[in-house]
Amino acid sequence: MKPRQAAPLFAALGDATRLAIVRQLCDQGPRSIVQLTRAAQVSRQAVSKHLRALQSAGLVRGERLGRECIWEIRQQRLGEARRYLQEISDHWDSALRRLRAMLESH
Repeated sequence: MKPRQAAPLFAALGDATRLAIVRQLCDQGPRSIVQLTRAAQVSRQAVSKHLRALQSAGLVRGERLGRECIWEIRQQRLGEARRYLQEISDHWDSALRRLRAMLESH
């Protein structure tokens, strides 16, 4: 994943309320907006706004079931975020090993 593709993903995760919604969906599975609102400290309208931001980033999807929409996490997109963070971590680990080797050789 390139930084340009990763930026919207991490921007969506950069909000505490959205991060809490993602965690709830990961921990408890698909939830209705009513269930998500009960756990949040914000209004139903605010939860809807956060869900739209998460949906735009590809992190969640909603499916209509009658009058309700059931929201679930998109594991593939979350996996992409995990892999991107691992790439960054690997890069820094490598850079630190090279720095340590250079410092030890002097």
